[in-house]
Amino acid sequence: MRTFLLSLALLICAAAAAQVPSVTVENAKGETVNTKSLLKEGTPMIVSFWSTSCKPCIRELDAIYDALPDWLDEVEFRVVAVSTDDSRLLAKAKSFAEGRGWGEEYTLLFDKNQDFMRAMNVSVVPHVFVLDGTGKIVYSHTSYVPGNELELFEAIKKCSK
Repeated sequence: MRTFLLSLALLICAAAAAQVPSVTVENAKGETVNTKSLLKEGTPMIVSFWSTSCKPCIRELDAIYDALPDWLDEVEFRVVAVSTDDSRLLAKAKSFAEGRGWGEEYTLLFDKNQDFMRAMNVSVVPHVFVLDGTGKIVYSHTSYVPGNELELFEAIKKCSK
């Protein structure tokens, strides 16, 4: 019985920890944003950690961007693209994202000190999460192969019901 209760307590703690943390980052306008402010009750989101030197990151974000109009016809959600480039590459990351058109469809964040990255236990990019409308992590994956974006969309549809 004691083992069962301990296991249950660990599961509850893990579930509570699987939320978007409160961290300060910069948006595309250079304003300070708290990551908790990204939550809109009931609206799920994809949070993708990327860098300008990560080719798989760019391919995945481009694939999502291409599919986004069709996906948004089916379900409401948002995409948050979090650059993990440090402060030396901040200007490059901003112009890179804008040049690809991501700023039109995505919420762009710049985690120049990697605080959000560490808080989400991200060690490699790409690392992508799907969060439900309360900020709970319902899906994640690292790396990218074509078709992974479809898994993201399936996870979004499941948490939108």
